[in-house]
Amino acid sequence: MEETWRWFGPDDRVTLPHIRQTGARGIVNALHQIPYGVVWSEEEIRARQAIITADPSLGLYWRVVESLPVHEAIRRGKGDLEPLFENYRISLRNLAACGIRTVCYNFMPVLDWTRTELAHPLPGGATSLRFNYHEYVALDVFMLQRKGAEAGVPEAVLARAKAWHDAASEGDKAKLLANVMAGLPGAYDRYDIPGLRAVLESYGETPPEALRENLARFLRAVIPAAEEVGVRMCIHPDDPPRPLFGLPRVVSTEEDIAALFAMVESPSNGLTLCTGSLGAGPANDLPRIARRFADRIWFAHLRNVAKEPDGSFMEAEHLGGDTDMVAVVQVLLEEQQRRRQAGSDEWRIPFRPDHGHEIAYDEGKGTFPGYPLIGRLRGLAELRGVMTALAQVKGLPL
Repeated sequence: MEETWRWFGPDDRVTLPHIRQTGARGIVNALHQIPYGVVWSEEEIRARQAIITADPSLGLYWRVVESLPVHEAIRRGKGDLEPLFENYRISLRNLAACGIRTVCYNFMPVLDWTRTELAHPLPGGATSLRFNYHEYVALDVFMLQRKGAEAGVPEAVLARAKAWHDAASEGDKAKLLANVMAGLPGAYDRYDIPGLRAVLESYGETPPEALRENLARFLRAVIPAAEEVGVRMCIHPDDPPRPLFGLPRVVSTEEDIAALFAMVESPSNGLTLCTGSLGAGPANDLPRIARRFADRIWFAHLRNVAKEPDGSFMEAEHLGGDTDMVAVVQVLLEEQQRRRQAGSDEWRIPFRPDHGHEIAYDEGKGTFPGYPLIGRLRGLAELRGVMTALAQVKGLPL
């Protein structure tokens, strides 16, 4: 599989020479300075490519876009969306003109990946990202005071959430809100409590069917353009795969993914297989999902989570946690073999080691939450070992 690495651009504390030292060559990047809904021009794309390839000795190249963001108005499905659709189509054409043909995106309303702790302590001094369900409930029920937020919450969790809220200082509450906001990359608004309440209310009562139809409308508008220029769109699953703050999420389960592909039948309507996002759903069988949708997986995020009975979960070691990573990797290697035998020129699946623990010399470096250098390098080395072993034992191409 093709080793890639997420780089957040020139302001990332993990530098391009650092990435070369990991062994990865493909860069996963985005133009975060461009506001959502605005065209990515060829000039801007080539300028970023020039930075990535400035030192030829590194042998780096921009392999995957993550993400070309979907404007919030498209998710809401309100107003004249055609200008936003057209800007997205133009951006896809410009990326293809620059040789970049794999585009990851998501359709999560308001928030991206969501955690309540960004530095949960681990033995030896390492830290991990973590989602504590009771803290999320404390934010939703007692800080936001969202109408109906307590519905469906187990009494024990609600009691624990109230206890946390009653004992929390204003600093604790501000930190919780900041942690939840941390998953928003790029050109975005950080919300305070009134701001978050307002943007949530702007969705009104949005049933899953309505959000799903807004996604279908978006796909019908942009996938033909992607197909025309050979771009493969790969949607990222919801993280976590559950409704948040009263808003539905519609890329959370195996059935959701099947429905997505049925919306627009095209190879350009593909999937980013994120084993961590889907792995946080108790009913999700990752090896089965990978096998069922293998021919539509154009990009993979490989990481692991350890789930708890109350709905909490923590980022685990890449080969730890609840997902059988070896089984998932075998499915992906077998799919590569199928593509190669079918004569595909681009048979390798790009993957990146996703969210790593902050370990050793990562501490204090100020990297983006979940994206330290050494923690991800550990994950990449472990995944590389799994792939090498499977390739030798099973006779599968790397």
